[in-house]
Amino acid sequence: MHSPELSFRPRLPRIRLDRPSNRIVIGVAVLAYLVISWMILKANGNPPVRFHLDASRLVDASMAIKVHVAGALSAFVIGTTLMLGVKGRGMHKILGYGWVVAMLVTAISSFFVVGLNGNHFSWIHGISAWTVIGLPMGIAAARRKNIVSHRKQMTGMFVGAMLVAGLFTFLPGRMMWSIFFTT
Repeated sequence: MHSPELSFRPRLPRIRLDRPSNRIVIGVAVLAYLVISWMILKANGNPPVRFHLDASRLVDASMAIKVHVAGALSAFVIGTTLMLGVKGRGMHKILGYGWVVAMLVTAISSFFVVGLNGNHFSWIHGISAWTVIGLPMGIAAARRKNIVSHRKQMTGMFVGAMLVAGLFTFLPGRMMWSIFFTT
């Protein structure tokens, strides 16, 4: 009778942000962020930028913004944990559903947050719509045991909706900029 071999090798986290397509998206987003930030700061006379934590604007913000920020922070922490953690285990499933709920809260609450484009929706709301549609598709892929599709969809939403869209909330003049930086 053949007994299965036991492996005592420690499992290393599998980070999916190392895929070329994700690296390109993140690289282009960081470059665009730096260029746009530089242009905004240059248009305002190149004021010095200093780190400075002041949450008063968030405290005074509307409930929609508070819910949106809470959802985004939760989704970022859970998503980062999922990206670094072991895949396919019970904890992944529990955290995954938590991430989906946090992403839905973030995406849906964004439709009540306007201001980047006057009082109209901006291109960021398109990412929110994509998220609301894509999350059920990613869950369905996992339930069908199509892990490649599930991983691609969920990682794409983490990169696009969390990292890229989140990065642009830190443009000079926006609320997150004013919470963490002063000019």
